[in-house]
Amino acid sequence: MNKRSIGIDYYTDILCVWAYFAQIKVDELKKEFGPRVRLKCHFITLFGNNAVKIGQGYEEGGYQGYSRHVRELGRHFPHVEIHPEIWTRNVPASSMPVHLTLKAVQLLGEQGRLPEGDYEGRDAFEELTWRLRRGFFRDLQNIALREVLHEHLEALSIPVDAVERAVADGSAYAALALDADEHRNRMIEGSPTWIMNEGRQRLYGNVGYRAIAANVQELLERAIDMPDWC
Repeated sequence: MNKRSIGIDYYTDILCVWAYFAQIKVDELKKEFGPRVRLKCHFITLFGNNAVKIGQGYEEGGYQGYSRHVRELGRHFPHVEIHPEIWTRNVPASSMPVHLTLKAVQLLGEQGRLPEGDYEGRDAFEELTWRLRRGFFRDLQNIALREVLHEHLEALSIPVDAVERAVADGSAYAALALDADEHRNRMIEGSPTWIMNEGRQRLYGNVGYRAIAANVQELLERAIDMPDWC
């Protein structure tokens, strides 16, 4: 059996409901393919100014209309829960504070400074990302608030001081800026987006798990780097 591995760049906004729905696909991918798949998470800012994007920009009723839209979508995805007051109370002003904290935690992970643990196949960074998504959509937490972010860090024994230092010294900003550059340069259409095979294959939006797995399997089975038409 070919034991080669592949990398996947995974782009999401923490406040994107489609990325919330897609977590089950991420988990299944890791379960099925294990270390043969290296998933690299990136954050793109689609919900950077929610007062403008949703409060003023959502034509079918602002926050109230968007709340109805998200709750209606949720009925088709019973594996997750959506709070009945989503997007109408405790609304984050922006996803950027969350992304900044997550990039700081991701940097700590790359430096081997995160606590070890296996959370249903996730490491501490991946588990934090999932808990923050769930905290917003299920528990109606304003996850942009520093105190809420710190509570989630402490729950996973992630050192808050180290995270804040990575923010204060600019490291987390630099990492987030790199994600923003890639968002533009790679012309990422939205969240979630899966990019593999050095950018030659991309899957965007509500893609079924079988389509994702088929792309991964095809790449894993290639003995050599052949053109896509072979």
